[in-house]
Formats: sequence, structure tokens, C-alpha cells
Amino acid sequence: MPTAVADGIPTRFEVTGSGPPLLMFSPGGFDSTLESWRTVGIHRRLDLLGQLATRYTCITFDRRESGRSGGRVERLTWDRYVAQAVGLLDHLGIERAHLVGACVGCSSAAAMAVAQPGRVRSTVLFSPAGGVRYRLRQQDRFARHLAHVQAHGLDGVAELVRASDAGFSADPRVGPWNSVIRTDPAFAAAYVAQDVASYGLVVTGTARLLFDRDTVPGPEPEDLLRLDVPALVVPGHDESHAPSAAHYLRECLPRAQFWDAGPAGPTRETAAARVMEFLGAV
Repeated sequence: MPTAVADGIPTRFEVTGSGPPLLMFSPGGFDSTLESWRTVGIHRRLDLLGQLATRYTCITFDRRESGRSGGRVERLTWDRYVAQAVGLLDHLGIERAHLVGACVGCSSAAAMAVAQPGRVRSTVLFSPAGGVRYRLRQQDRFARHLAHVQAHGLDGVAELVRASDAGFSADPRVGPWNSVIRTDPAFAAAYVAQDVASYGLVVTGTARLLFDRDTVPGPEPEDLLRLDVPALVVPGHDESHAPSAAHYLRECLPRAQFWDAGPAGPTRETAAARVMEFLGAV
């Protein structure tokens, strides 16, 4: 599978299908890989990627610090995720694309639309992550990771990572850089050599910058209110994808369409049909 350097980060990606380009921000939290479109939650049964690839060029990728992509120990922000995505489009020579986000990928897609509106034809925000319980769960993950660092040091984190294939969402002790520790020996060596106090500042800053609100994390509401990009918002119906998160986007985005399939959720047929209807009209 090909790799591009995007914002200085080795980025594993895949291009499937043909037609207008769709840049797809994967679900899966801190384990957002290109496979997540086929393996995570409702996306296993919806097969949006497979169906959209019949009409569009679908670009999927491992988000930085996920899967086989690389990373850097720095405060992670939505702007950094946007920089990786824009770098991938630059690598592929694509000037404008539709954006499709799922789960936490909605935050990155919305952030890119705000930062680079001239490069975005539309956004599909499918089951956006957010809500008070989601924020509390994310912040707890960072706190549990730092507790493990204090008890066992960064060597202890690296040892735990090598002994397990769990990601940050499944086992917060391994931290958000676990996949890069596994796949890049040079990164792993530099990781364990860091000053623990300085590392703690990076982690606490990341938690604050990424998850600072009880709505949808990402762009500021004032920026969403000024965004002149068509959007389709599809709500989720669970604690990590609270309906209130989608309603917040519906309220903020001037050109939003809202499709609620109800607590039972969309089906394989209705999800693809509604998304393609929206994309075909913008």
C-alpha cells in the first residue's frame, strides 16, 4: 500500500474507485485507520466506502499516530490533522475534494473545511463524535495514560505497547503514540529518551486542545457559522455519538442538510443512497 509524506508525516493511504475525489476521514478515535471504514461500528454493515467507490475516487488513509502512518510527539490539534490531510491531497495533485467524515473524523473534516474552504466542495459528517460523556471519556483516557507514565516511566509505556496490540481507545495506558512506537524503532528510541515532565505537558495540552467542549470538538462555532460549504449531517444515537453533537453542527452550519434515520440507524441501502444524492446535487 502506498505511503506519502504529508506535513512531514509518513502517511499510508489507499485510492479506490473513479470519479470526483472524496477524501475520507476514518472513524475509530485514536485508532483511525483506512481499514476502519470496513471494521468499526456501524460502518461494518453500511459499507459506505465500497458503495461510494462505484461513483467516486475514494481516498482513505491512516490518520497520523494510527495504523502504519507515522507521528511526532507534539501537542496534537485539529490543525495538525488538517495539515496531514491537505498534504495528502497535495501529494495526489488534487485541488478540491468532497470530504466525508465519520465519528471523530467529522471533527477533522469540519476543521479542514474551515481552514481550507477553497479546497472543499462539500462535507458529509456521518455520526459525529461528541457530547458530554464523550468528552469525559476522552479526558479520562489521557489522565489514565499519564498515571501509567508516572508509575512506570516512558520505558514502561514502550514495554506495554510491545506486549500488546491494543490502541489508545482500548487501553489508555499505551498512549496516543502507541502505533508509531510499534512500527518505527527510531521513534520508539526517541520516545523513551524524553523528559517525563516535558512529555506530560504535551499530553495535557493535547487533551485540552482536542476535547475542550461538550459539543463536537474541532472548529470554533463562530467559524462554522461563517462557513459557505454545503454539508450533510447524519446523527448518531449513542454515548460517543450523541444526537446533540449532530444538532450542534446543524445549528452552526449555514448550508447544512440534516438526515436522521432514527435510533435504528441507516441501512446499507439508505445510507449510500442519501449520501450519493447529496453529493450529486452539490
